Amino acid sequence: MLVSVFIATSLDGFIARPDGAIDWLPAGDGSGEDYGYQEFMDSVDTLVMGRNTYEMARSFGAWPYAGKPVVVLSTRPVAIPAEIADSVEAMSAPPDEVVRRLAARGARHLYIDGGKTIQGFLAAGLVSQMIITRVPVLLGSGLPLFGPLPQDVHLRHTETRSYADGLVQSRYAVAR
Repeated sequence: MLVSVFIATSLDGFIARPDGAIDWLPAGDGSGEDYGYQEFMDSVDTLVMGRNTYEMARSFGAWPYAGKPVVVLSTRPVAIPAEIADSVEAMSAPPDEVVRRLAARGARHLYIDGGKTIQGFLAAGLVSQMIITRVPVLLGSGLPLFGPLPQDVHLRHTETRSYADGLVQSRYAVAR
């Protein structure tokens, strides 16, 4: 199974401010550039995210993942409104069990989102590739993309693209 990360960070490696705010992310310049996001999403069949990421996505208004199954990882009950209940479920399991369950359902490409969730899947050795877009801003503090790992995670650089607005996106395969 392909397990992917597609995320933006500040140049100093944060995915959000200390309070979880992502107001530093570019709002778009009207060019319609999506940095490969739609192509990536078209290749994904299931999203796995942490509770905080789910709550953030719910705050956007319209549910941004319509048509895709979403698994929300949480050890506490998750409020799932009726309008998305057919495609969103809560699960409390370690990353390897999540992958096993979803593979048994036929999932082939998982999109892992949310700092703690990404860290857990990396620590479990389950991430296949990472697509990281660096935004040219220094936050100084915040929620880091990476955290402690039980061992080194070796990556193989596969591509880097730079965009007119200063964003730089790099793709890495996780070496097995």
